[in-house]
Amino acid sequence: MPTHLSDFAKKVLAAVPTGLWINGQSTPAEGGATFDVTDPATEQPLAKVADASVADAHHALDVAVGVAGEWAATAPRERSEILRRAFEIVTKRSDEFAMLMTLELGRALPDSVAETRYGAEFLRWFAEEAVRIGGRYTTSPNGTGQILVTHGPIGPSLAITPWNFPLAMGTRKVGPALAAGNVMVVKPAGETPLTMLALAEVFAEAGLPAGVLSVLPTSHSSTVSSALINDDRIRKISFTGSTPIGRILLSQAAERVQRTSMELGGNAPFLVFDDADIDAAVEGAFAAKMRNGGEACTAANRFLVQSTVAEEFTDKLTTKMAAMQLGPGYQDGITLGPLVNASQRDSVAALVDTAVAAGARIRLGGKRPEGAGFYYPATVLDLVDRESAVLREEIFGPVAMISTFDTEAQAIAAANSTEYGLAAYFYSQGAERCNRIAAALDAGMVGVNRGVISDVAAPFGGVKQSGIGREGGSEGIAEYLTTKYIALT
Repeated sequence: MPTHLSDFAKKVLAAVPTGLWINGQSTPAEGGATFDVTDPATEQPLAKVADASVADAHHALDVAVGVAGEWAATAPRERSEILRRAFEIVTKRSDEFAMLMTLELGRALPDSVAETRYGAEFLRWFAEEAVRIGGRYTTSPNGTGQILVTHGPIGPSLAITPWNFPLAMGTRKVGPALAAGNVMVVKPAGETPLTMLALAEVFAEAGLPAGVLSVLPTSHSSTVSSALINDDRIRKISFTGSTPIGRILLSQAAERVQRTSMELGGNAPFLVFDDADIDAAVEGAFAAKMRNGGEACTAANRFLVQSTVAEEFTDKLTTKMAAMQLGPGYQDGITLGPLVNASQRDSVAALVDTAVAAGARIRLGGKRPEGAGFYYPATVLDLVDRESAVLREEIFGPVAMISTFDTEAQAIAAANSTEYGLAAYFYSQGAERCNRIAAALDAGMVGVNRGVISDVAAPFGGVKQSGIGREGGSEGIAEYLTTKYIALT
């Protein structure tokens, strides 16, 4: 147990099951294999977690398939009540979940508190959706028979979750899968497996039957994931992560024609027009950029500001970001923690260096601090050419790159000049312009005078290389259902 942590943090760590979660209990991996979960603030180990093998993955799936029929036949109300109880437990233990996420992810504790609320809400939402799975009964137009349409569980599902939102990405996938009557195996990110293991224990406490949910932390992610995808019994794959990995998974899923949901990379533009409320735009920009320290697929990646208001916007955003306190996320007063690992920190630093070499100006930050921990400071760059290659890369860190435009047409062209299409944001006070810009932006989600757009009741997902399918909302449970047509006389 790390000695530098508070007593509360130590208590939270000690309570987490660190084995594989199979058949409703924590169990060792094959051969007792483990790997370390690292504290990004100190680069020191936090805990040893069971390291799943391919054999462990097949065992978890065997157990899941064995109870799949019984779980599918469980009354929707009973499934709903289990999800509701899980929501109540997570809410009651929100402080513990927030601390756990900060310990393994590194981010500032206030961001983890916000995620705990957000993540728990998916459990409540899908508890309500579980009893609203409908169908339809109609007469055939030619009058020769009746059409009955029903919806049922798609079958054993695999969820591959990312490290940046370890609770919410778990509940956003597990919630609808269980609500629809599916069994599920979860492969959490190796950087942040503790939160998902703690959530599995919550589900057991809430009354979820053993075997319905399995969690397989592993340091062999591609090997274990591929073994499950290549098993004909897996009928649904849900992945959140990078576009390159998503393409690989889609190719593998195509071999067995498995249903997929892919929430992939983003390169969100944030447009500020000359008729915007600049102070409100700065607040929205800060929220869109700095949520989770910038480690979010919906984070504003490219700030496109009309020339006449660019200096005012840049000055005010720089001032706001300069007030952030960098340090270990679990310490009081810290508002910007470290990035998740050395690779992520180095990637952010390289993007900044590339932009500066191409002519960008550093208004704030831009230099990696010395010492232990995967830190990178809040950084603002302006004079970034809106056609620059660096703006085609997803930053995934606390860096705001600001470009200018003169006309609305230039803004729209620049915003849509990307292979991604997850989120987009803009600020303007003109009603006609708002309608026009919202329609023109090529993204699955658009924030109009809002910097935070995620909502459990709304469909989350993108277009182009940002993915396939939707999570959340009523659309989220549909991803885990099949449709059957029954022809009646």
